[in-house]
Amino acid sequence: MSEERGKISLRSGPKRKARPTISAPRQISDPIPNDGVAVPRSTGGRPGPSGLPAPRPRPPPSTGGRTGDLVKRRYSTRFNNIPTDFDATAPPVPSMPGSGPRYKQPPSRSRPPPSREGPSPSGVSRSGPPTVDPKALRDPRLVPDQYVANVLSEATEDEIRDYETSLRKLKNRASADLQQNVYQNRAQFIKISKEAEKLKSEMRSLRNLFKELATNTNALRAASGSQSSAMNGEFSTGLSKRDKRSSVADRTALWNSQMQALYKNVEGSQKFLPNSLGRHVIQQAGAWIELDNATYKSRRSMALFLLNDHLLVASRKKRKTDNPNDTRGPHTKLVADRCWPLLDIEVVDMAATTESYSGRNKLADAIMIRGVGQESFIYRTEKAEDSEKATLILNIKKAVEELRKNLQSEREANTKAKETINYFASRDPGLLQKTELLETLSDIKDMLIEVDGKQQNLRWVEGQMDELDIDIALQKFDLAVDRVEKMQKLARGLKSNAIAQDFIDFKVEERCAKLAGLVIRELVDSHKQPLKTKRNVEWLNRLGFEDRAREAYLEARSDLIQKRSRQCIFQGDLHLYIWQISFVYFSIIRNTMSCFQSCFPQSMMSACVKWAKEEVDAFNVILARQLSSTEKDGVVWQQCIDQSKTHAKMLEEVQLDFRDLVGREVPQGAGSNGPVGLGLA
Repeated sequence: MSEERGKISLRSGPKRKARPTISAPRQISDPIPNDGVAVPRSTGGRPGPSGLPAPRPRPPPSTGGRTGDLVKRRYSTRFNNIPTDFDATAPPVPSMPGSGPRYKQPPSRSRPPPSREGPSPSGVSRSGPPTVDPKALRDPRLVPDQYVANVLSEATEDEIRDYETSLRKLKNRASADLQQNVYQNRAQFIKISKEAEKLKSEMRSLRNLFKELATNTNALRAASGSQSSAMNGEFSTGLSKRDKRSSVADRTALWNSQMQALYKNVEGSQKFLPNSLGRHVIQQAGAWIELDNATYKSRRSMALFLLNDHLLVASRKKRKTDNPNDTRGPHTKLVADRCWPLLDIEVVDMAATTESYSGRNKLADAIMIRGVGQESFIYRTEKAEDSEKATLILNIKKAVEELRKNLQSEREANTKAKETINYFASRDPGLLQKTELLETLSDIKDMLIEVDGKQQNLRWVEGQMDELDIDIALQKFDLAVDRVEKMQKLARGLKSNAIAQDFIDFKVEERCAKLAGLVIRELVDSHKQPLKTKRNVEWLNRLGFEDRAREAYLEARSDLIQKRSRQCIFQGDLHLYIWQISFVYFSIIRNTMSCFQSCFPQSMMSACVKWAKEEVDAFNVILARQLSSTEKDGVVWQQCIDQSKTHAKMLEEVQLDFRDLVGREVPQGAGSNGPVGLGLA
């Protein structure tokens, strides 16, 4: 079967042995039957109604021969019958199941592809010229290349240029807005910083007031708890309940009365405890007994006094009296025996370190004081189970803690003072040379000065100095001079505050010298322009540097005369050379005098006249050198002198007459051995 199929082919058949014969054209009298099939009409090569040429009809297969039989059999093949549940209205492909928003495609932002037919006759894109969309540019997911390709895909060259111009304008506007925001944020930051600094100082003052209130309350509570006693060591405060107020004056009076009572009742106590500001008695611990360190036997009767910074131990001794029957005074007296600073000792409760064997331990009411050098002393209360011991230990702990806090606050204050000194010294190294002012910086860090009715601290002065430094660096000399004058006026108004006045004067003088140096340099560079010269001289006069301005201006004019005179070249004609030199000298002198009169005060004109006289003398030296090779009263000599005096008449325009000075130093006779030509030896 396969061999038969291999032999069967659509191309198989009898081979043509002769070429087909083409008959002549025949006239068709009747239409060709088409069996209901429309015959296409020729359109003459024009496109059909749809714009495309009509398809060429396919000829029907031939039914003759073996090949035709095979084709007919293939066309007549029947495939399976149509199923009974077939729905002719169903779509050829089932629809996709509904997808959630996660799988939805985002709306395409791309523009339709450019038309292949080219731009419209008007030369404008069908969707209009591209415009800048700020919202699209703010999108963080923006892809620049893709965005530009989508927007400018159909744009012309002119539209691209307009789009670029719009983008540049938008960029400049955004830069201006950003700069303005930066300035506003800086101003707000400075304002908030000042408010924070002010709030910090107020909180510091409030904290100090609270500490003072707590100290006064504790002092009055301790004083109210003490009972008046003459010989039992109790000290009366001398104040009633109505007089116990938490004021500084009453507290100071209370402390002074306590110390005077201590000096009176304890002999030799003033030697250990000299009167000091803030020193006061916290507790008089009553009667104690000193014990031997080895045997714990009683040695002598003692009294303990706790102060805010020391612990005083006094011994009881019998008072010597001439009359033994005199009973007016006490028979014993207190004599100061030992005294320790509270921070140098350690108080140990002996009841916590020993064990009682039977009954009550005799060290249960004792304390041990360890002093400097490993010395230790044991003291026991006279009364058993006396509450004075517990009170004394508690008060010692409180006093030591308060002393440590005070020392810590002093260290912090010293650290702040050093930081303040380092702050000001780092900003102005020249301040290190002002030792007197540097020593007071720790005291003036919170000093307030009045500026335009407002209280400002010295940090405000530093802010003004920063603004002045910025103006100087940017060479805004007008603003800088105004700021210098403002700070100088402020310093002159602080007559009652010498420290702040010296500080501001030092800051301003340092910047003023720097500013004057820059203005003088500009004056030297622009001395040939009268308007700029007048402006620079005015600034220097306001800064108080008029002398340096005068010297710098005249020196610059002298340099100009030397420069111009050296540009005159001697080429053999002495008369022409003298004419050039004299014209340079006297014309520059005239212009200098004219500018000096309009820029400088009249009180400085004498200095300018002196300068002009020196320049004329310098010209006479050159004239004498050049005329040294000519004959006196000769034609050349006389022409040169006359020409020089003619140019000297230009000084009459500025009310100067130096004609008599011209040629005065010319030698009467020129020797043959003198210099010749240019006067060079």
